[in-house]
Amino acid sequence: MLTGIKRQAYLASHTGHGSTNGNPISAASEKIHFGGVLGPYQEPLSTGSSDLDVDTCLKINNYEDTVRQLDMYYGLVKRQLLHYQSPTTGLFPAQTVDKEVGSVRDSIYCASAIWSLYQAYRRIDDDRGKSYELGQSAVKCFRGILRCWLQVADKVEAFKKNQVAQNALYTRYHLQTGQVLTKDQDPCMDNHLQLDVVSLYLLFLVQIIQSGLQVIYTMDEVIFIQNLVYYVERAYRTPDFGLWQRGSKYNDGTPEIHASSIGMAKAALEAINGCNLFGEKGSSVSVIYVDIDAHNRNRSIFETLLPRESSSKNTDASLLPTISWPCFATHDDVLYNRTKSKIIRRLKGSFGFKRFLRDGYGTALEDINRRYYNEGETRDFENIESEWPIFYLYMMIDGFFKGLPEQVEEYKRLLKARVRHDHRGDPVIPKYFYVPQESVDYEKMEPGSQMRHPSDEGGSHNLFLWGQSLYITASLLAEGLVHVNELDLIRRYLPSYNRPRKMGGRYSAFQGTASDLVVQIVLIAESMRLQAMMGTYGIQTQTPHEVEPVQIWPPKELVKVYEHLGLSKRLGLQGRPTRPIGALGTSKIYRISGQTVLCYPLIFEVSDFYLSHDMSLLIDDIKTELHFVGRYWRLSGRPTVCILIREEHMRDPQFKEMLELLAMLKKGHCDGLKVRTGRLQNLISSSCIEHLDFMNQVDLKELNIQPFGQVHHDYIGYQSLTDVPKALQYSEAEFDFTQFNKLNSTAELIDSLRCVEGLHTQAYILGVIQRREHPEFVIDNLTVRERLIHVKRLAGSLRHWSAVRLSSALLFQLVDSISPFITTVLVNGKQLTVGVVGGVEVVLDKPMTPSEIHEAIYRHCPVDDPVQAVLQQEVLLYCGRLIATHPNYFSGILKIRVGWILHAIRLYLAVPTDTDEDCNHEPLESRSPSEIRRLLLRVLHLKNWTADDNQFGLQLTPYKRRQIEGCLARVPEGFYQKVWNVLKKTPGGIVVQGHMLAQEPTLSHMTMSELNFSLLVEDMLFKIVRPEYRQLVVELLCIVNTILLRNPELRFKMKLDLDFVISEALAMFLKDFGTEIDTKISSNDGTHKKSSIDPGLTQFYNATAATTNGYLARAVVNTVLRGDLGTECIDDSEESCRVS
Repeated sequence: MLTGIKRQAYLASHTGHGSTNGNPISAASEKIHFGGVLGPYQEPLSTGSSDLDVDTCLKINNYEDTVRQLDMYYGLVKRQLLHYQSPTTGLFPAQTVDKEVGSVRDSIYCASAIWSLYQAYRRIDDDRGKSYELGQSAVKCFRGILRCWLQVADKVEAFKKNQVAQNALYTRYHLQTGQVLTKDQDPCMDNHLQLDVVSLYLLFLVQIIQSGLQVIYTMDEVIFIQNLVYYVERAYRTPDFGLWQRGSKYNDGTPEIHASSIGMAKAALEAINGCNLFGEKGSSVSVIYVDIDAHNRNRSIFETLLPRESSSKNTDASLLPTISWPCFATHDDVLYNRTKSKIIRRLKGSFGFKRFLRDGYGTALEDINRRYYNEGETRDFENIESEWPIFYLYMMIDGFFKGLPEQVEEYKRLLKARVRHDHRGDPVIPKYFYVPQESVDYEKMEPGSQMRHPSDEGGSHNLFLWGQSLYITASLLAEGLVHVNELDLIRRYLPSYNRPRKMGGRYSAFQGTASDLVVQIVLIAESMRLQAMMGTYGIQTQTPHEVEPVQIWPPKELVKVYEHLGLSKRLGLQGRPTRPIGALGTSKIYRISGQTVLCYPLIFEVSDFYLSHDMSLLIDDIKTELHFVGRYWRLSGRPTVCILIREEHMRDPQFKEMLELLAMLKKGHCDGLKVRTGRLQNLISSSCIEHLDFMNQVDLKELNIQPFGQVHHDYIGYQSLTDVPKALQYSEAEFDFTQFNKLNSTAELIDSLRCVEGLHTQAYILGVIQRREHPEFVIDNLTVRERLIHVKRLAGSLRHWSAVRLSSALLFQLVDSISPFITTVLVNGKQLTVGVVGGVEVVLDKPMTPSEIHEAIYRHCPVDDPVQAVLQQEVLLYCGRLIATHPNYFSGILKIRVGWILHAIRLYLAVPTDTDEDCNHEPLESRSPSEIRRLLLRVLHLKNWTADDNQFGLQLTPYKRRQIEGCLARVPEGFYQKVWNVLKKTPGGIVVQGHMLAQEPTLSHMTMSELNFSLLVEDMLFKIVRPEYRQLVVELLCIVNTILLRNPELRFKMKLDLDFVISEALAMFLKDFGTEIDTKISSNDGTHKKSSIDPGLTQFYNATAATTNGYLARAVVNTVLRGDLGTECIDDSEESCRVS
């Protein structure tokens, strides 16, 4: 009689591949002792990428022992995984007692474990059909998921247009039929927006196809997978419910942006780019394309968020599979180590890892009959969160891939103490361990002191299949039966520059960035006349005719082409959404239907908005574009950027600046970036080339493509800039516009319009007429709107900026592509507000469509000052561009208040300087857009006051400093943590200007390090109208925190009234300086009129920080020590408070 492993191997080898009459095989009463994660660790050899390493690592010394080990795991897979696979859909349940619900994520992990064993069996010559069975089981699972999603292809199309939960793909289906579940079968139907699930599917799909298995059968399926790529492309801006399907940690049904979802989307996009879904037998039509700009946005936002998971979760165990196996979403060692160490430090326990802090799932205190938590309820779960042992397995697998044997041994030891066994001796991984009801209070008092119980899910009669799948994968690695290279065929675990290069070179591939990347530049002149003139200055350009047969296209024409990628009328899918092609996408050279195409960047598109009239702004944009491409280029081959030079540019008074830029590029550098200018024909060989083979089935003529055309002239005699007619220098006398509002009739306004010549005056009168009548009101055969367009264009050609801005505002224009720039600010963890100082401000805290942005800006713009609407759009645009390239400019600023930033610029202009550069008193709206951007940079650079006092010859007083800092809403480092410390010792809350930050439920509902608490503090400060007073409040809170830290026995018995404390400090200040002034400064409505500010308060604002800090500290101490003001000292001693 065979016993133990021998009997198991025998049964697995000879009895119908481990089963009898369709039933799971039985091991009788003998227990089978598995090695793997429960046995001694066998350190793998080098994790290099060569096949020789694999052969060496898996060298079979004892063929029979290896076969026996594989057959043992085959039996385990049959009993614990394949037995529960649906015979109709191929899906797996999350837990084996569930007979109705199939989980997509759990199915993917089950299929991956089965596929891992399939990979191991491929090393054996005679596997008796097991390898084929395992491979086809994995294929069936992936095809089952695909079939379920194909049923709801309309949701994919809807989600491409509007990324909301109602349009999301479902992540659970009926286990046997594959149909969408009912509300009774799945109570969480509204929380299926989980982008990580779709990304995980795409990632493993590529791995399985690379192993030679055929998963995708038809072109309809290829098209659907291409649309799944579009589905996850906008993960960087889409709040979802995350891996745990709960959204924010408060479990209140609110989705949020998760770093884990974005990281998995980034990894999936990298993996599937250029993948042929038909495998080696496929043709060019079955290749998947990825938008490199969409990938770059996901990458940059993911790396910005790390090591944080989301606004409410400072960290989360879901980041482990994101930064390590299976995704390997980052290869930045610093980010990887910071994130991993933070997860271990915050979440690791003796029984597993907590999912995140204050997670109530599976705890004894959670009410399972309620779907959502009550406000503040999450504090009840602090220190008793359930611990999940599957993350020990993730850490083991991470150790194998990273070559960390000590880590593998550590987590193997921890896991061994938590693994249970069923009656056969098969290892069983509990889903989680929880603190029993009777031990909850003791565990809260002393975390880690109590014994935890395993959950029913993950027991011998209710297997947790996700855990069992990871156990099998980790065991195969630990036994040396499979190599890391066989589990990661596309070498995700290696940096992109170390991965094997894809053969063929027809499609762009992510290969990392060379340290000395060279950006290639092609200079295209609009006409021969312009080319000849540029040649006199030594600038060699080409005309569109000279680069033929290569065509120069506007980026919008490439959008038309991409609309045919993923197009299927039968599935109701409309191809790539009509999103603009970004800077990286326009840096490729394209082969389209036999034609070679280079697109010029979006910055050279002729726009209706007035920014295109500013040459200095265009020059700055060119530099920014080149540096952006150089910094974020991740493809094989060099980027090739087309710089377009139009005739209207050379008429600009600032065209000499453009010549200086081109001369610098000719020398081979651009502010430290290596560039190379040359003829396009000479640069193609080293360029990144993308073959758009999907267009082979489309007639390009039907798309009505309009390439960039050459302008022809009879006269080509311009030899230098002195010969070119320049734009006229236009000036307009100051005028009192208020008189037009007093005119009673429209006829009088029309008469005035006919008499005036000034463009700004004309625009103003047209605005008054438009308000009284309507935009289509006809004046002398032209509507008001048409006249405004004419004024705008004429003013634009003359660079008369005040008239341009006024007419643009009256036309309710919106800057092109403003939505992505706002999204860039938001995903960098900031919020935006639009609205004027003293008026209503609207908070932009989620990505918005252009129409929603238009409504927010123009609805809250004052009727008597419409120019503010376009000025705020300029600032929004500049902030979006700056934060993408220089996020450090916005450090300490959580809420970017656009109207207040404009006010800060005006305050800056009012500061006396030693230079004449900013001394002119020209209003802000009359300055060029490039000057507005320069002033914005100046104001943002005033972060370090002491260092920047004399940087620009400024004569800044402390009062002005506080005003500007308050307008920027900038706070010192660690400020929000300081407010948290103060709030902990203030049961009555913190009050300022009649608005309170309550201690409860704030402390119960939030944690110190989460972003939501910082936003709550900002909401309190948001109510303060005067910026200098806001800055004083920030300084005061820092002082209160310092005093409380140095005197831990102190706490406030009642509320902390910041207005009262400042009044006390001001009174002492005025007494010392011999001034008697009313010091009452609190206001019930939270407002201050400029004329009502006390001279003494202004004097206090103008005192140095050292002076004000001293008086504020004295006022705080007096408040604490004055018993009748509701304070108490825990220590009854009369020792005075330590301030310094």
